[in-house]
Amino acid sequence: MSFEARRLLPGDDLRGALQALAGTGFVVADIGSLSQAQIRLAEASEPTFIAGPLEILSLSGSLTPDGVHLHIAVSDAAGHVLGGHVCAGCVVRTTAELLLAPLPPGTLSRAVDPATGYAELIVREA
Repeated sequence: MSFEARRLLPGDDLRGALQALAGTGFVVADIGSLSQAQIRLAEASEPTFIAGPLEILSLSGSLTPDGVHLHIAVSDAAGHVLGGHVCAGCVVRTTAELLLAPLPPGTLSRAVDPATGYAELIVREA
């Protein structure tokens, strides 16, 4: 498996930039900072706004042409950590340095799972 490195620039929306890749694969790692974040916490219906500056401690997720599923952990200037689903509004402050693991087109997609009610990952052999 090969990996791909990307850098997002100040002002980029983290989720939007990853959706714009329209690729198939996984986000393996990310380091960087955010000027603000919108994170949906477990069981919440709406995102929580977090004022920055914030350090990105961890980012992982799946990328499909049907959408992205991303989880993040960030820390504030006091070292408090919060994590959850990445929503639009996570704005890069200085950099976001990503390591991606691309997969062949068509190997990953998303469809609503009647058991969960969410668009869940579907994996197909390459």
